[in-house]
Parts: sequence; structure tokens; C-alpha cells
Amino acid sequence: VHDVTSSQIPPWAMATNGVTYRSTRGGASGMRFESVVLAGLAPDRGLYVPESMPSFSPAEIEAMRTYSFEDQAFAIMSKFISRSEIPEADLRSLVNKSYKSFRDPLVTPVVKTGNVHTLELFHGPTFAFKDVALQFLGNLFEYFIGKKQGSERRLTIMGATSGDTGSAAIYGLRGKANVNCFILYPKGRVSAIQERQMATVPDSNIHCLCVEGNFDDCQDIVKGAFMDKSFRDEVKLGAVNSINWARVLAQITYYFHAYYQVTATGKDPNRKINFSVPTGNFGDILAGYYAKRMGLPVGQLIVGTNENDILHRFFTTGYYEKKSAQASISPSMDICVSSNFERYLFHLMGENPDHIRNLMQAFESKGSAAKSVDTPVGKGSPGLLHVPPGVLAKAQNDFASGRCSTSEAIECMKRYYEKHGYLYCPHTAVGVVAAEKLKMADDSMVCLATASPGKFYDAVSMAVSKLPPLPAELEKIQTMEMRSTEVPNSLRACQRIVLDRIGLKHVAVKSEGNVFPAVMAFTAVLMIALFRTLDGGSLPIIGSKV
Repeated sequence: VHDVTSSQIPPWAMATNGVTYRSTRGGASGMRFESVVLAGLAPDRGLYVPESMPSFSPAEIEAMRTYSFEDQAFAIMSKFISRSEIPEADLRSLVNKSYKSFRDPLVTPVVKTGNVHTLELFHGPTFAFKDVALQFLGNLFEYFIGKKQGSERRLTIMGATSGDTGSAAIYGLRGKANVNCFILYPKGRVSAIQERQMATVPDSNIHCLCVEGNFDDCQDIVKGAFMDKSFRDEVKLGAVNSINWARVLAQITYYFHAYYQVTATGKDPNRKINFSVPTGNFGDILAGYYAKRMGLPVGQLIVGTNENDILHRFFTTGYYEKKSAQASISPSMDICVSSNFERYLFHLMGENPDHIRNLMQAFESKGSAAKSVDTPVGKGSPGLLHVPPGVLAKAQNDFASGRCSTSEAIECMKRYYEKHGYLYCPHTAVGVVAAEKLKMADDSMVCLATASPGKFYDAVSMAVSKLPPLPAELEKIQTMEMRSTEVPNSLRACQRIVLDRIGLKHVAVKSEGNVFPAVMAFTAVLMIALFRTLDGGSLPIIGSKV
């Protein structure tokens, strides 16, 4: 692998026009990359997707084999980003800056573990795969905001996390000029190390909010903030969650990089490679789907789920049904609705925004606004989508799936450590078990290792009695002071904190509506009393423990 200078990059790898973007629900089209990155969620609650899908020819793919990770990333991203928005030299600088903090020179190396290959995605600053995308996204935010003037020269990030997104976002945004980052996480639903990685960052632009609820509650608060147009526009709201297109784009690179490593010395360098991905929000494996559509020789993409198996149920039965999330030993996957899945449904259902809008509005409806719809590609009702056999068959051609229980994940971690001397995190074990259940755990299989086992020693200790030492970076945060604010499960409470922290106390936020008016009135009284008793109207910062 070697670095390639810009003069050596072939013309096909340096697209001049890039692509434009549209919402999956039809409310926006012809959008520029910058607008999509800064907005995150489309105004109609849809997700942004490319209006056309760039591709590489087999010869072009082979030509990138000797490129470094950074040069492969540059070539892929150039297909989606116009030079008029980010000139070639600037994009190359952003890419190089994003991956210089990774501890392995290959950035995302592949190692052989038994019969399968393991793609190590945990060599970034927070020891999780999300660093690959969020280091890049943080630099994009700073780049775009830096070109603006006046009140536009500000960005407020709100993100929900089940663990790894929060710390990766924080490390990607800490200290960034003109950017404030608010991360919501569910109280008691993230690992101790994940919480410490978030709450020990001292930078003044970082704000951790510990929500009385689960991950989906946190995600609903963030979505609600984006739907409040006056709030969104006033604070200049942006998103770091996997709904942000730039995250999916950055993750495409490591599928290419893994393919080149696995096929480097094989008899057939053009053979297809399979990938098994532990999946919660569907963003990680969606990047693999896009890599395949771009021409990468990908065979099977396996969706691995834990007990929160909404995706496995869809790919095996055609029913996408919301159920309450269960706490597991792989908390980053404890999700009852996969926020990125709408992007895939858009492609699956013929890229018809009318169908997607009708189905998703029915799926998201509830209470007195509940509705049901019947379209040619599926039926929708509150918390439920159902596709007909023909659409399901098409989905099953794109993805296979496997479900892994807690006991199966523990057994997998134990077996691989004892037999191969390799320690998986509980999330990675889910992907390995899925591949094994489908009898695809062979030399053509790449299992994505999404986090270092050191982030989940409570879970890993169920499988391994004598744990290896924690990485020095994770050991250090065990004694650092924590900064986090406990908040109720309330959109308005979180909005008030955001306004307070960024110095916009005068901006009013809307009432939460007529739902449970007595509860809301009582909450309002408590909030007013609390604000009046505190110097400057700030909520308390919790010290050593939340």
C-alpha cells in the first residue's frame, strides 16, 4: 500500500460534479452536499439519499488496490462531493486530518481469526467503528461553518446515542470552532466506560445529557427538535447520528479497504467477499450495500441482530414491527426502530417517495392521528410495516440475517478467545454467530469488529475469567471527573438546556401540546422553580457519577 499524489489519481477518481441529493419522502431534491451534511434530517422527516449512484468499473476498482486507506477514501468521496463545494486539495486535507489519530497505519486492518477474517474498526480515538465516520464528519462541520458569516457561523449538534455514537461524536467535535455538541444518552443503558468516554471530556463546547428513558426516547427527542422549525433555525441545528449522509459515505471506504486486504494474496483476486455486520441502526451495513452498488465484488451482506431483532424479523418474514427494546450485553444494538432503514426501503421499493412517505407516516402515527395505508409495495400502520412476497424476495436477495442470543454471544466470545486467542466485543460476537448460523463462516467471510472488547469488560467477563489489561486510554478515564446533566424524558426540557447553554435564553419553545396536560403543567412548574433557584438559570452539572 502506498500514498498516491494528486497528479497520480486518475480522472475517474476525481469527479468534478459530484451528485445531488433528495429526501426519501419527496420533500426536497437537488440538494448540495453541504446542505445535506449540515441539515442531517430532511424537512419532511425523510433521509437524504443520492439522486444517482456513482459506480466504479472493475478496472477502476482494481486500480485502487495499492492505494492507502486515505487515498481510497478520497477516491470514493470524490464521487459524491462536487469540487465546487470542496476543492480537491481541501478534501484530501480533510481526509488525511480525519485519520491521522488512528492507532494502526492501515486505519481499519483485517486479521485472520479462525476460519473467518475480522475487520478491526476500533483503532480510532474512542475504540469504536463510529470514529471512522465521525472524525470525518467533525472536520466537515468545522470546514463548512468556517466559510459562513455572522449568525450563520454557528452550528448546534444534537445527537442520541446508545453508547458508541456519543463518544465518537464528542471526540470528533471537541474543541471545534463555532460548534456546540449536545449528546443525549439513556440513563443506566450504556456501559460504564462508554459513559465515562463521553462525560470526562472537558471541552466547553461538549454537553452530555443523561435522559430518564431508553435510546428510542433519546432519538425521539432529537427528531422532535429537528421538526420544530423555529428552534431548528434559531440554534442552527445539525445531526451526527447515522441519519447524516456523511457518516454512511465515510463508512463505504472500509468495505473497499477490507476487500483489498482479503484478496491481496488469493488465487482469485476478483472473488466475491461476504460481510457479516452486527446491526442496530442499519447505517454500518447500509454502507456495505452502497459499496456493492458502486461495483465492489460483494457477495452476501449479513444482518446480525441481538434480541432486539426488528431487522431479522423483517428479512425473514416481511414484517417490520416495533417492539419494546430489551437490555442486552450488546447495548449499542438495543434499538427497536432502525433509523437508517428508511434509506434501504426507499431503494427496495423502487425509489418512489410517495410510497415511502405514506408508509412511514403510517408507521410513525399514533393516538388520535393513527392511520393505515395500503400501497403496491407494502402496508403500513402504527408501529408496523409489511411487504408482499415479491418485495421480501428482493430484500432477501440483498441481505441475509441471523439472530444471536445473549448466551450465544457469550459462548462465541469464550470459544474464540480459548481457541484462537482473539477477544471479541459482545457486538462483534453477534455478527460472528450470525455468519455461523448461516453456515458462511469461511475464508470468504469478513466479520466487522465494531468495538474494542475493552469497552465492554462487564459483558466480556461473562465469557473470559482473566481479562487482558485495558488499553491505556481507557484506563486513564477511570479516575477523571465526569460532567453530565440529568434531564427528564422531555423534548422541551432538552430544548431549554440547549438554548441556555448556547446563550439564547430569550427564545421561546413551544408547549408539548395537550397530551397529559396535568403532567406537563407539573413539569413546567418544577422547571421554572429550578431555573429560578440557580445562578444564571443553568441546570446543575453532576460530578463524579450520574
